[in-house]
Amino acid sequence: MAYAGKLRTNATTAAVERALTGQTRPVGEWIFQGLLFVALVIALGFLVWLLSDVLVRSMPVWQERGVQNFISTNLSSDPAKAGIAQGLFGSIFLMLIVISLTIPVGVSAAIYLEEYAADNRLTRLLNTAVRNLAAVPAVVYGLLGLSVFVAAMQDINNGRNLLAGGLTLSLVVLPIVIITAAEALRSVPRAIREAGFGVGATKWEVVRSHVLPYAAPGIFTGIILTIARAFGETAPLLLVGAAAAGFGQAASATVVDKVLGPYTSLPTTIYSWARLPQAEFRALTAAAIVVLLAVVLFINAVAIILRNRYERRW
Repeated sequence: MAYAGKLRTNATTAAVERALTGQTRPVGEWIFQGLLFVALVIALGFLVWLLSDVLVRSMPVWQERGVQNFISTNLSSDPAKAGIAQGLFGSIFLMLIVISLTIPVGVSAAIYLEEYAADNRLTRLLNTAVRNLAAVPAVVYGLLGLSVFVAAMQDINNGRNLLAGGLTLSLVVLPIVIITAAEALRSVPRAIREAGFGVGATKWEVVRSHVLPYAAPGIFTGIILTIARAFGETAPLLLVGAAAAGFGQAASATVVDKVLGPYTSLPTTIYSWARLPQAEFRALTAAAIVVLLAVVLFINAVAIILRNRYERRW
């Protein structure tokens, strides 16, 4: 370790000396930088190609029906009348369930692990378990939701309802929320905590008034980006009943009926349309993908705005 640190120090020193003396970089550095740039161009090229292909395929829907008609129309077996209103409604309600569960539970768990838990074997075991759970594939959580939540709510629409889907998605993203919040809390300088204790503040007062506001940009960014991931999850919902929702419920159904009854979501709607043989559904699938990308980009923009706002405060 000491030898590796010495090598890094020598490399940094050599780079600074070359910059001060006006020496050029070695040929190897230019070649490596060029390879990195080529890799970036290739990745961006594939991304632009995929996005352009989706936009071109979705243009007939926007030209013939318009954005408002497509978004506000319910699902239908007729491609000329099919829309994403029920799928978008289901995704929004799923995210409300995820937010109401993952934010208080995840942030509280992170605060306990970083601020209150002693550095012992149990705490290290908990940290390791959380990190391992974050790497578990989402489909495994779908199987867990099927065996726990669906079985527990068997009397309510055979357990295949929107509430079971929201609880399953909450499990998917909860470890990630804990990790991102813990990293944000860990990045708070120790001097801020010591300053709070120096004026006689209690542990909770220091955490509430000093640590959390300083870590808020990182916490908000991690939470919102995690919600963006949950918004696009498909596999867990297929296992806990979203695929069996058919064309959803009628628009006249109450909110309680929609939460406890059959449901669908925007990603599962895209999955269902992509499997249909009619050529008309290909344009509908592309249009639904565009809406999904727009929502995810909006969520990411909110994360950036919140991060910049709290960073300016500190």
